[in-house]
Amino acid sequence: MTTHTTTPSAPPVQKTPPPGRTSTRRDRKKETPGKRGAGSYAVVAAVTVFVLAFLAPFAIILLNSFKTSADYRANGSLSWPEHWNWDIVADVWGRVDFTQKLVNSIQISLGVVLIAVVLALFNAYAIGIGRIRWRTAFLVFFLGVNVLPQEGLVYPIYYLFKEMGLYDGKLGYTILVGITYSAFGTYLLSSVFSSFPRELIEAASLDGAGRWTILWRIILPMSWPTLSVMCVFFFVWSWNEFLYPLVLLISNDNQTVPLGLSVMQGQYTSDPTALSAAALLGVIPMVVFFLLFQRTLTRGVTAGAVK
Repeated sequence: MTTHTTTPSAPPVQKTPPPGRTSTRRDRKKETPGKRGAGSYAVVAAVTVFVLAFLAPFAIILLNSFKTSADYRANGSLSWPEHWNWDIVADVWGRVDFTQKLVNSIQISLGVVLIAVVLALFNAYAIGIGRIRWRTAFLVFFLGVNVLPQEGLVYPIYYLFKEMGLYDGKLGYTILVGITYSAFGTYLLSSVFSSFPRELIEAASLDGAGRWTILWRIILPMSWPTLSVMCVFFFVWSWNEFLYPLVLLISNDNQTVPLGLSVMQGQYTSDPTALSAAALLGVIPMVVFFLLFQRTLTRGVTAGAVK
């Protein structure tokens, strides 16, 4: 007859905190959110104040866009409208022929983006990847074009357009602004392409890829975040241009949105409600544009930080 003997199990080992450690991890987790919460509330409050200060002018424009002139003169610009005037926007739309101005601005801005981005891509590919001679001199030249004031170029460009038959034409104006913006794009893309990994280009060359293949299959896809940000910036800059179209686009059929809205302000007459409605019509397309391309802009801006 066999007897089974059981050996007593060893008591569980209790982990003791190292000396000098007075609080456990659970206690620290309870303390940390309180400290982070105070800082987070301060950041949220600061951002809220900044957003409200930024949106305040747009709220005032929105209020005054639907007031009557008598209501504005009696109660001021910060009061709530007593009677909503829904016809003022339609009146301003028809007075400035906003449909034609909107079409002109869209056509010109898209053309400027296409010309500027394509020229900047080719120039930067030759300077940043191709390593052409006098690379520094070309970069200084493109940088100098960016810092030249428009006021100093208005008369030479006006005289040149007169001689070439491009005056008061959307095509000539689009080419001019596109070439001007391409200088900034070239300077920006050249700095990006200069740090491009040379191993990829050398590997593609060994596989038999030519310069065009390298540009379209390797350089362009990897540079698309930067190019997308450039497209957004060029579109907005072209949309808001005022001096060049004021001098070069004088006919009503070729004018852009900023020029069309400027006729609402006369030398001796001024209607604040009509001006507010005109400003509202000018702001709405840009708001819609940013809502449509906000993800593209965010990805392009954060691409460098992620890398």
